[in-house]
Amino acid sequence: MQTNTSQPSQEELYPRRLHDLEQRFGTLFKELTDSPQKEALSVLHGMMLEMWRQLRRSSSPLSERGLTIDDIADLYRHAPKMEGERRNTPLAPGTLAPDFALPDASGHIVRLAEYRGRPTVLVFYPLDWSPGCSQQLDLYQQELDEFERRDARIVGISVDSVYSHGAWAAVRGIRFPLLADFNPKGQVARQYHVYRDDDGFSERALYVLDERGIIRYSHVSPFLHHVPDIYELFAALDGLRSKAPEAAGVAK
Repeated sequence: MQTNTSQPSQEELYPRRLHDLEQRFGTLFKELTDSPQKEALSVLHGMMLEMWRQLRRSSSPLSERGLTIDDIADLYRHAPKMEGERRNTPLAPGTLAPDFALPDASGHIVRLAEYRGRPTVLVFYPLDWSPGCSQQLDLYQQELDEFERRDARIVGISVDSVYSHGAWAAVRGIRFPLLADFNPKGQVARQYHVYRDDDGFSERALYVLDERGIIRYSHVSPFLHHVPDIYELFAALDGLRSKAPEAAGVAK
């Protein structure tokens, strides 16, 4: 039997290397104190990412058919609308957040217990590629520096597969973890009282956990297409710094 000894192409190796460097940059960047030098590095990082996006667009086979990565990213604009009313009430502040273990887009198992020691934002959203979810997670990606400034980690959770998460994150440039509540479908969303049984996906819901894993803020959007107020979310995170963290939020 002939063994396939072909090596990965440069095109396959470069994105992998770029991903590794991006992960290393994110780790080192968090260690820097606020300064003009840190801001300059952030601008340079943004310039490099934009150059890579432009390179991908110009060299992609999609361009031969008149399509670009941006065309794929904008498919949500023509997707069926999500306008259902909320059906669930979230877990109340003061509750210990249920632990879970879910795979991220690379298949790595992420355990909530590993996030102890820093504030964590759990973002339950209905589906990848859908209208409201694309806008909501784009917003969080754009404001990632604000979450990091508050020493908070953000995690997205939906019933999509790891493969869908990987493709969607790559197209939209999402760098924070997206976890697959895929099998058993919606099990974690059920634990957090935000699963919509008739629809087969979760509510659009937020949980802010303190460093001990206690829920300090919880929110379910009144309608599926309503993107939660990000300033209210930041206020909940800011409230964790107060002397009375129990007052950081109220179930809504």
